[in-house]
Amino acid sequence: MTSRTKKLKMDQEEKLKEEQNKKETLDDSETSGEEQEEDKKRKPVVKKAPSKKAPAKRAPAKKAAATKKNNKEEEDDEEIDEKDNEEIDEKDNEEKEPATKATSSSVSIATDNFEEPKVEENSQMKVISWNVAGFKSVMGKGFNEYVEKEKPDVLCLQETKINPSDINKNSMPKGYEYHFIAADKKGHHGTGVLTKKKPLSITFGIGIAKHDNEGRVITLEYDQFYIVNTYIPNAGTKGLLRLDYRIKEWDVDFQAYLEKLNKDKPIIWCGDLNVAHTEIDLKNPKTNKRSAGFTIEERTSFSKFLEKGYVDSYRHFNPGKEGSYTFWSYMGGARSKNVGWRLDYFVVSKRLMDSVKTSPFHRTSVLGSDHCPIGIVIDLN
Repeated sequence: MTSRTKKLKMDQEEKLKEEQNKKETLDDSETSGEEQEEDKKRKPVVKKAPSKKAPAKRAPAKKAAATKKNNKEEEDDEEIDEKDNEEIDEKDNEEKEPATKATSSSVSIATDNFEEPKVEENSQMKVISWNVAGFKSVMGKGFNEYVEKEKPDVLCLQETKINPSDINKNSMPKGYEYHFIAADKKGHHGTGVLTKKKPLSITFGIGIAKHDNEGRVITLEYDQFYIVNTYIPNAGTKGLLRLDYRIKEWDVDFQAYLEKLNKDKPIIWCGDLNVAHTEIDLKNPKTNKRSAGFTIEERTSFSKFLEKGYVDSYRHFNPGKEGSYTFWSYMGGARSKNVGWRLDYFVVSKRLMDSVKTSPFHRTSVLGSDHCPIGIVIDLN
């Protein structure tokens, strides 16, 4: 057999294999088509916020210096994982955890049965928000036990630090669908939601790439309102290097996103907002005037947003209550001394406040993170 004949024969065999593979693929798609259609009907619409391209900018003359500064800003973006005050030292970096880690076998993160507040199953919705300071970590400390006891309809998580593909679906709480978004920078930021009451749609991000690459926003749409789960950027614990970004870029763009949603339906904006709004929202206000989360710039920006028709729902019910915190440093026994900050909120459109019958609550007994879960019950009628 000549080399030319051999080549023709090999080409024919390869062509037959390709045709067979195509036929098998078509057969598989025909078989599963009806099942896929049924799945689409059952699941909410999941989408990314439409992207808005920023105008092109001239590169700076000193590119190397600019790159060095940007890297420094990333290093100093510590997400208010720690606060410096009279009794507590700053922690060294975002990944630091307590010297003695709680585990499900030693210290359960869920020590109560959470019978209050009562929730009417078909006419009310319980929403929980929690900065878990690492989803993998909290899963090993009794997370599923907490969810089973709390029984939230919607659970919003911040600082998840996990890629969605790394989540083992078999280890997740039963009866919940889950959706996570990760930051481009591995092991940083990120948000997630678990839903028992299925939303109409789920949107990742706000449509602006420079913000969305940190995985900070997930929006759930329901018939009556939007739930916006957010992990707000920290201004930087080492020199406030991201304060300008936080105030002049993030706050401007994100608040515009909320305003757009609010024109369609009321919003419930929840999460780690990385701001202690007033002096009673942290233990040591005098020593933290220039600490990230308590600068006059951040507090003023938050105040101006509330003035547009939104309510800090916890302060609405507890206007002068002191010592109500949601974050405590891992250092210096801060939690046992209640030396903390209130950084986690439910901000509600003013026109929806009639549906909030009782005060939002803080689950201060729940361990496993430097933040505690917070919750709210919303009437659906």
